[in-house]
Amino acid sequence: MDKLLRLQAGTVSRRQLEDAGLRPHDLERLLRRRDLVRVLPGVFVQHTGPLTWVQRAWAGVLYYGPAALDGDSALRSVVPTWRCADRAIHLAVDEARRCSDLPGYRVRRIRDLTERIQPGTSPPRLRVEDAVIEVALSRPSELAAIGVLADLCQSRRTTAGRILEAVQSRQRIERRAWLQGVLTDIADGTCSTLEHGYLVRVERAHGLPRGERQVAVRARVGVALRDVDYDPLPLVVELDGRLFHDSSGQRDLDLDRDLDAVVDGRSTVRLGWGQVFERPCYTAARISALLIRSGWTGRPHMCGPDCGL
Repeated sequence: MDKLLRLQAGTVSRRQLEDAGLRPHDLERLLRRRDLVRVLPGVFVQHTGPLTWVQRAWAGVLYYGPAALDGDSALRSVVPTWRCADRAIHLAVDEARRCSDLPGYRVRRIRDLTERIQPGTSPPRLRVEDAVIEVALSRPSELAAIGVLADLCQSRRTTAGRILEAVQSRQRIERRAWLQGVLTDIADGTCSTLEHGYLVRVERAHGLPRGERQVAVRARVGVALRDVDYDPLPLVVELDGRLFHDSSGQRDLDLDRDLDAVVDGRSTVRLGWGQVFERPCYTAARISALLIRSGWTGRPHMCGPDCGL
């Protein structure tokens, strides 16, 4: 039993104790002596103090078993610094099960539970790729979902390509096309989803002039592509779709490209996911002001009754 307790962070179930040869009166004696403390029905821990996160996770797995950590909890078991959306332990059980949530636990029923558990994990958890898809789709905004995907890829626990394969293998999944676009961007280091977002949410929605896309210009390292060039107006918009840089060298190349634009008599504005997806109206107002200052004679318009232009 000592080995089992060490393996399970000091937690154990009644069934495991019985399988180890303990009889009911033996368990009652351990409980009276406070050698074991009941934390959930039929689940015990080997101390009287507050439970650690891992002990809470093990207690849920043992109580709902067969079960595996799901969603944010599965990711935290892989990346200890992972920022979860709530304090609850998230668990997955087979879709045929009927069970209700206990305080501090959230249970999701899924198909093919056994096949989706990562082998050799302790506590058992879903594969990282399955877990991160669920977490991304549960986030309240597209930017938050993108942050989940990028943060996990940056942790080196998986890759955008492997998550993309998991998305493609599912028969049913919400927002499939959007997820595939973002994951392709992260995998390739490109910003096509961001470029489309800028075109639809910022430029077209607010009546800004349409800039030229992917304009080739000579640069220090050969030919560079400007994402949005408002020629003949002296304004260039660069859309940085990477949520983390591969190296300081790549960052230097971006800065060189901005400097080259200034030398050519053009101003460069670099935008990211937050400006395009969370604050498109605010961004449109600022870009339009720069365009007007540069000589644009048009005027932007509101995208809707609640527009913040």
